[in-house]
Amino acid sequence: MSVIPFLRNSFVLGLAAFMLLAQSALIPARATDANEPESSSVASDLEQEQEASRLELRSVADEAELAAKALAALEGDIAALRADQQELDRKITETAARRTDLDQRITAGEQSMTGLSERQESVRLSLLSRRSVLAEVLAALQRIGRDPPPALLVSPEDALSSVRSAILLGAVVPEIRAETAALAADLKELATLRQAIASERVSLAAALEQNAAEEQRLANLAAEKAALQEESQRRLDRERQRAEALSVRSSELESVIASLAEEIVSLREAAEAARKAEEERQRQLAERLERARAFAAVAVPDKNRIMPAYQFSKLSGTLSHPVKGETVRHFGADDGTGHTLAGEVLATDQGATVHAPADGWIAYAGPFRSYGQVVIIDTGENHHVVLAGMEQIKVAAGRFVVSGEPVATMGQTRFAGSAALSLASERPTLYIEIRKDGQPVDPRLWWNDDMSSRKASNDT
Repeated sequence: MSVIPFLRNSFVLGLAAFMLLAQSALIPARATDANEPESSSVASDLEQEQEASRLELRSVADEAELAAKALAALEGDIAALRADQQELDRKITETAARRTDLDQRITAGEQSMTGLSERQESVRLSLLSRRSVLAEVLAALQRIGRDPPPALLVSPEDALSSVRSAILLGAVVPEIRAETAALAADLKELATLRQAIASERVSLAAALEQNAAEEQRLANLAAEKAALQEESQRRLDRERQRAEALSVRSSELESVIASLAEEIVSLREAAEAARKAEEERQRQLAERLERARAFAAVAVPDKNRIMPAYQFSKLSGTLSHPVKGETVRHFGADDGTGHTLAGEVLATDQGATVHAPADGWIAYAGPFRSYGQVVIIDTGENHHVVLAGMEQIKVAAGRFVVSGEPVATMGQTRFAGSAALSLASERPTLYIEIRKDGQPVDPRLWWNDDMSSRKASNDT
């Protein structure tokens, strides 16, 4: 097996390195930075939800206003219907009173008719009782009319007869005249009463018919008004229920808006606090870096530091190889399989100690396929140093190491991944690769000319 598969999979190791860096001090800073836009996004979503709730509350308020107007109109209609109902009740009462009066008048008329009938019957009986006398008087009058008495001067014999006739007429005629006058008066009165009773009956019948029609009309109006009042009451109840539901919904929306406002304020306060905390952390970090730079300018860096003392990009040409040995393959050379080498291979001694070439965090430490033990060091500024082919590792992932600190030891033979290389020596070999932004770069740019030294000039 060759070194090329290892180089092709180094990107995977880089990803693993970044995952392991979650334990370091750099990842929390990035997480804090990521939380701020997330909080802003949540606050923006809540503001949109609050605006939607405000629009819904405005719509509910408009509906509640319309419901209030409808309630007022219905209450006015019901009041008018009640007033109409009261007026109808009053008219029905008046009609009933008129009906009672008409009934009384009819009763009185009937009683009057009874009296008149009795009077008529008495007059008729009186006439019947005097029929014989009247008949005699009338017969006498008829005879006188057919045979008038002779003049006294012409026929003195007839004087006695004339006197007798005169005496008879003088005795009977006044009585007949009086009876006749009384009878005529009675007959006239009877006729008048009959005509009055007939007229009163017609009037009472018309009044009764009109009163019955009025009663029916009033009863119909009362029933219609009662139905309208009942329907209006139902509509009023529905509108009241709707108004109550709108009031409840309005209260709920107001509570939601208030809750959203409080949550938005809390999120903004939290975001502001996180921003201030991040600014404070960045300030403190800048101060520590500044103190570290100032200290590095006047003194030897302390091995107890937790951050690189120098920027890795400024250490070009100052680093020493991680182990003493001889370079048997350089960057870009043919690896023996038709591919170019992405790093360099050093032949070293059995059991040799491998040191960290620069300050950094251990992003990965462990075996990888057939390449022996592998160590990846994050040196900052998106630079990584890959060391492969060791037998035993002395560091763990997530730990910070300083330049020159032992990280591993070599074994007795070269690592299996370089078996395909045409090496002149069977000595143990260490594969070294420096990557920037995930791409391999020529490591020769970073080494100094002194191959005997194990550490960079910045090591203690």
